[in-house]
Amino acid sequence: MNKVINHCLCICVLCAVFFVWFPMNGFAQNNDSAMSKKLVERDGTHDFDFELGRWQTHLRRLANPLSGDPGRWVEYTGTTVVTKLWEGKSNIVELVADGPAGHFEGLSLRLYDPQAHQWSLHFANAKNGMMTAPTLGKFTNGIGEFYNQDDFNGKIIFVKFIIKPLDKDNIRFEQSFSNDGGKTWELNWVATDTRIK
Repeated sequence: MNKVINHCLCICVLCAVFFVWFPMNGFAQNNDSAMSKKLVERDGTHDFDFELGRWQTHLRRLANPLSGDPGRWVEYTGTTVVTKLWEGKSNIVELVADGPAGHFEGLSLRLYDPQAHQWSLHFANAKNGMMTAPTLGKFTNGIGEFYNQDDFNGKIIFVKFIIKPLDKDNIRFEQSFSNDGGKTWELNWVATDTRIK
């Protein structure tokens, strides 16, 4: 009798292992497959191809960011030239603009990291010739979103930079600062580029 009970128990245990293990093993394989697909990032090498060429630029800049005086903006108009380097893995942006606040020359060097699948955007103003800390990010659904931390008037702040193509001939750029850890953002730079045909 004990042999029969032991035999039945063995069969029950084997059946339980069979019905539990194989469906779970199959689920694990399907789940692993879904995870590997999710981990495969898109190649962003050509994210900035839409911006190559010459552009007419209208730029608005907040005169005193994070000062509690969000009302005074200064405006510039000028041209932007975007040149592709390294077969799309890099580009240089040259901006020259003038307005009531004076003459402005800026340069942005953008570099693509194929391992991290993200861009680093490095900006320099001709006035001081120094590169800022890079903003890091990528394009999602056609919109570029980039972040960094910077020193502004002796205080560490967050910086957000958005690049949004409006159509094939118009692009909007926005920069915002946050001095409360990203809870609130103050827009301080808006540029609209229109393609020169």
